[in-house]
Amino acid sequence: MNDVTAEQRFRKLGMITLFAVYFLILVGGIVRASGAGMGCPDWPTCFGQWVPPTSEAQLPSNYHEIYAQRGYQNTTFNPIKTWTEYTNRLTGASIGLLIILTAWSSRIYIQSNKTVFYSSVSVLLLVLFQGWLGSAVVASNLKPLMITLHMLLALVIVSLLLFAIALSQRNFLSQINCMQLPQKFDLVLKAALAMTLIQIAMGTQVREAVDFIAQQHGYIDRNFWRDDFPIIFYIHRSFSSVILFTNLWLVWQIRKFIAKDTVLYLMHFVLCGLVVTAILAGISLDRLGVPPVAQPIHLLMANLIFGAQFFIWICLHQAQRRA
Repeated sequence: MNDVTAEQRFRKLGMITLFAVYFLILVGGIVRASGAGMGCPDWPTCFGQWVPPTSEAQLPSNYHEIYAQRGYQNTTFNPIKTWTEYTNRLTGASIGLLIILTAWSSRIYIQSNKTVFYSSVSVLLLVLFQGWLGSAVVASNLKPLMITLHMLLALVIVSLLLFAIALSQRNFLSQINCMQLPQKFDLVLKAALAMTLIQIAMGTQVREAVDFIAQQHGYIDRNFWRDDFPIIFYIHRSFSSVILFTNLWLVWQIRKFIAKDTVLYLMHFVLCGLVVTAILAGISLDRLGVPPVAQPIHLLMANLIFGAQFFIWICLHQAQRRA
């Protein structure tokens, strides 16, 4: 039997790490929406310094030429963008530390629940790869494909971390009675997960197009960006209605057939709120001139929706195994 205190420590560390990863996704969205990705044109230092400068006077007088020779054209120091990107990097480094602690604390499950241990170690390995990929993103001068891969890998990391935390409480989750749910609930839930992934993939393509449009407009005149949106945007927008009604069906079934004192019942409120918030953020991007604050919120909600759906699937899977 595992030490109860050690199990609680693992779950506490895991939850802190999970929230930190979602916070990093939010910060990453802010970096991208503000165009601060090249606020630090080198990696791991920032303008050649471990602590970035606060004014242009702290840089060499020929820093434009220095970075032009490295392939970064029109490098201009902007303290807000520089420190936004630097905050993103500090957050990432802090999460790396939390991931190491989480993986180390999962060793108590080597005998009793190997899946928890291997999932935690896999998260650590993926975070190390994510760190390298982050440097590759900077080296590529923020190529859209590299940014998309960076974001999708974060989604995989979150899913594995959530999986490990949930399985560490499988005895608790297996007590949920899901027998009254319709037989097709599992199939619809899997379809909802697939649709969310497709929607996120389309969203990244829209995001790449918006980045290109923003550069053309010099990150101003946001009210005119919508005129140049590609066809994938309209597909993405229309598909959101399918996702809305699918998730509302799932929410309604949980509300009708799951006991109110269970974590699964609580999740139907969470999922419903996330989907509505994501759609409202998307509407504001469409109708209110692509406000910067809505972009990271829309991205975060999409990731949280997938996480909520995935957690519901884990609950259902554990309950079915017990049955």
